[in-house]
Parts: sequence; structure tokens; C-alpha cells
Amino acid sequence: MIGSRNLITDVEGLTVGNAHDAALASGVTVALFDGPAVTSCAIHGGAPGTRETDLLEPDKMVPGVDGIVLSGGSAFGLDAATGVQAYLREQGIGLAVGPVRIPLVPQAVVFDLLNGGDKNWGRYAPYRELGYEAAAKADKHFDLGTAGGGYGATTVNLKGGLGSASVMTPSGHTVGALVVVNAIASAVIGDGPHFWAGGFEEDAEFGDLGLPSRITSEMRRLTWKGGPQPATTIALVASDAVLTKAQAKRLAVAAHDGLAKALRFAHALYDGDTIFASATGRKPLMDEAADFTALAALAGDCLARALARGVYEAAALPFSGALPAWKDRFASE
Repeated sequence: MIGSRNLITDVEGLTVGNAHDAALASGVTVALFDGPAVTSCAIHGGAPGTRETDLLEPDKMVPGVDGIVLSGGSAFGLDAATGVQAYLREQGIGLAVGPVRIPLVPQAVVFDLLNGGDKNWGRYAPYRELGYEAAAKADKHFDLGTAGGGYGATTVNLKGGLGSASVMTPSGHTVGALVVVNAIASAVIGDGPHFWAGGFEEDAEFGDLGLPSRITSEMRRLTWKGGPQPATTIALVASDAVLTKAQAKRLAVAAHDGLAKALRFAHALYDGDTIFASATGRKPLMDEAADFTALAALAGDCLARALARGVYEAAALPFSGALPAWKDRFASE
């Protein structure tokens, strides 16, 4: 069963905000927690761009973080977390160290520097201000597709974007996924229109086409972005469960199954595939082994659905040579 919004904000204890610059063709998405959220991450791509991920390992002392940033801009985009920190500091939010509060906002970025937007920004990239703007807009409702960190995202053959989905486990815990789909390969089977994640779709959330009757060897043919262009899918999976940091780490690892279910293919040399996993701690696990196993399994399914939604909801960028959106090609299917 999906949540009422079918967004990651169905998980109690978090909000999401987007900001973008249309001329830049890039943007920032921020997830903010109502209180410090137990968080870890798993990085399985060969070319990640991240900030403050070491502190998320289970053996590190930080008990929780205040937000997660998913951004365009490649390494330049890592400045977005500085803007989010500035916003949270104004709200008096952060890890208390004596009289000082330090907002903790780990981040991952995607490479969207060759999508046709104007990247001649002068001395400093604009991501710090976009991060601040996205944090200030954080709400339970937010746009998908060509929005926020997914504004400039692409796949090998279609416009990528920002996706989200939610699901409830048999034990009553809510799981949500938030993803920037900037994949090196394809989210659709062959030339489309069917999504690799079609078998996991809920309530016609990305076209209601299901899977084709047969997947041929030609449909499975490998295609990827040509040249030395990094491409990355970055995500946050969140739950209202009470988890330890080690369990959050395991949840992040398991959630990578969602990339394998929704892309042909992921985790390549030029990928920076990174998944954060956060727990807002509203509901304890009653049967720890069974409840957590279901949580981890459904997190991968939920992420696969969110990924397909990110491509399904996207609109093409208004530049010469820009990739078409799924709806441009297949809306009448």
C-alpha cells in the first residue's frame, strides 16, 4: 500500500524543498528532518561526488543529521550544503557543541554540466544560494520531474529528473524514496516505452504499461552515455522506523537493489551512485528481524518506482539537441 501523497514526505518527520535556475539548467533538492535523523549511506558508483559522508559510517560518533542534499553541478554543486547550513543555522538547528550549533547536511551530486545550460557563472557557482532557497521552501508537497536536483538530469536516451514514491510495510512502517535520476544508461526497456521498473508500479504512477510480453536480446543491448561523461543516480530512502546507525547502513546497501531493478544498468566506472538511508524514529521495530527484512526489501522496490517516476514526470529542456522527455515520445501509448 502506498502513502497518501506517494512521496517520501509520507514518512513522518521530514519535508522536501526544490530550487533551480532555468538558464543554468541545474538545481538542488533538500530533505530536512524535524529532528536529528539516524542516517548512513552506501556508495557503489565508481565516480562519486559527496560531502560529509564519512560521518555516516556506523563507527562514527555523530548520532543524527539535520538534512540531506541532492544536487546538480558535479563537484561545483557541493557548495549547496553550505546554503542549507546557513538556513538551518538561522533557525538555531544543528549539533550542539558547547554554545555553538553546527548543522549537519551530507550531500551527493550528479554531473549535469553538458546539458545545454549556461554554466558561465563567474567566480562562484550559484549552488550555495540554490541550497538556501530549496531549504526555505521545504514542505510536504513538492514537484517531480524537471525540478530541483533533477532539473538538468538526463539518462542515455530520455530526460531524467526528480522522482519520489512511498510504501507501507506489513508491520505498518512507512518507507519513502527520493531520487535524482541522471543515469549513465536507460530506465526504459530497449527504445521504450516500458520501464524496467514496470513490474513494481502502483496505481498507474508511471504510465500503467507494465512490462512487455517478452524482453528480447535486442532490448537488453547495452547503451550508455558516450565519452567521458560521468552519470549518477543519487537518492535518499527514509523510514519512520526506529533504527540504529548500523541498520541504516544496511538499509542503504539494500536500497541499491532499486537501481538494479529500474536501470539497465547502474554502478559503473563513471557512475557516482550514492544512496542515503535515514530513520526518523517514530515507530519501533516489533519483530526486529522480520520487520527490518521487509523494510529493506521494500526500500529497493520503492526506489525503483521513484526512479521511473522521475523519468516519467520529466519535461525536456528547451535547448537545441536536448533529449526528449518520456511523455514527448510515449504519452499516447
